[in-house]
Amino acid sequence: MVKMSAKAPDDNDEEQMMEYFKQQVFLLKEKAMLQASVREEKKLLVENGKLKKDIDDLKKLLHDTQRRKAVKLHQERVLTSTIASKTALLQETAPSSSQTTPSSTRSTSPGSHTTRTRHEGRRRRERRGAGLDSAVLKGSDSLGALMQEQKPDVSRLDLRVGRILAVRKHPDSASLYIQEVELGEPAPRTVVSALTNHTPPEQMLGCLVVLLCNVRPVKVRGVQSQARLLCAVNQEQMEPLAPPTGAQPGDRVTFQNYPGEPEKELNPKHRIWERLLPDMYTDVKGVAMHMGVAFEVRGKGLCRAPGISNGTIK
Repeated sequence: MVKMSAKAPDDNDEEQMMEYFKQQVFLLKEKAMLQASVREEKKLLVENGKLKKDIDDLKKLLHDTQRRKAVKLHQERVLTSTIASKTALLQETAPSSSQTTPSSTRSTSPGSHTTRTRHEGRRRRERRGAGLDSAVLKGSDSLGALMQEQKPDVSRLDLRVGRILAVRKHPDSASLYIQEVELGEPAPRTVVSALTNHTPPEQMLGCLVVLLCNVRPVKVRGVQSQARLLCAVNQEQMEPLAPPTGAQPGDRVTFQNYPGEPEKELNPKHRIWERLLPDMYTDVKGVAMHMGVAFEVRGKGLCRAPGISNGTIK
């Protein structure tokens, strides 16, 4: 009886150990499945990112192809219509220039008639060549005008986040501020803005703003302004655009699907900023937009004008 009672605990221990091993195996399987699921999710995220980039590249390629086709089609139409009109004009003027009266025909010799015919043929060829040259020139002018009408790429603008370090009133203008703005550069830039009637200086001090940095420096009432402070405007007020929380001086403001790099300095003759400005606005939530694409500091958020919705940007 004693021996039998001694074996019972051993059997229970074995059962408990088997149950423990089964639980461990189950947990290991669960862990392996979870790890596999996480790896699969990461793999899908990477593939989705690549697919999105491929789609964006294809959209851009399609847009460029359509633009080139439109330009080429417009040029061909201009050349065709110009050549057709010149040909019709030549056909109308050729008979009148080659006609002679019977008396002059009878009075001239065969040799002089042959010489006159050669001269007239040469003049017709010269007129035809001049018409074709004119058509080509007009086609080139039309192509140039079409290219001028197209909007420039917004990525040519060097838009950056800046922090206002100091504000003072312009000595020669009651409507202008002179601000010292940190842009992540060795020294702050001096910026002149017309905000005295809209924002008190103590409210601007230390604030983050959005600036256009690749404009050519200009003197405003004797003070050189080295950048342009972007503001949202409606009929009642004007306020600077506010970068997202977490942005730092020097961060670039970019636009999705516009991956280009900004120019070192915008040429005033090309009027890049002036041609892009009509398509900039704030939406119903005050988000700064360009043709439906938001002003964005990548990885940190969007630029806004909290107090101005459905406004313009200047």
